[in-house]
Amino acid sequence: MLNRRPPDLLAVARRWAADPAGWPVPLRFDPTSRWYARLASGPDHEVWALSWLPGQGTDLHDHGGSGGAFLVASGVLTEETVSGGALRPHPLTAGSGRRFGPRHVHQVANLGDEPAVSVHVYRPALRRMTSYRLVDGRLRVAEVAEAGVAW
Repeated sequence: MLNRRPPDLLAVARRWAADPAGWPVPLRFDPTSRWYARLASGPDHEVWALSWLPGQGTDLHDHGGSGGAFLVASGVLTEETVSGGALRPHPLTAGSGRRFGPRHVHQVANLGDEPAVSVHVYRPALRRMTSYRLVDGRLRVAEVAEAGVAW
């Protein structure tokens, strides 16, 4: 019997980020909201591309039980995670990324003055995402978004 390990999701993101000309949808930037498109889906993971103009970002959120990874393909993004009841920033430059587990909560934003592009990989595929507010150092659920309804 073969013992097949699942792919390293950060390596998957790196491969997709290296070839935007091969994406099934053209990259674009939307001045009113963050642009995103699913690039691929398979039995064990899915791949998304996101573009970020200066000032665009996400709410504080999780990935509905999916683990994953994301890689900054161009520009600079700042990921903020909750630690000790406060948001802690982690700037990520082009070529850098991070893996995360199924309970990871973060927000990501382009705080710079140049556009940014990132590639995100999730296992299993996203089915829901929960948005949070940080109130008095504690996470409070703000909204639960379902795949096929909210995105």
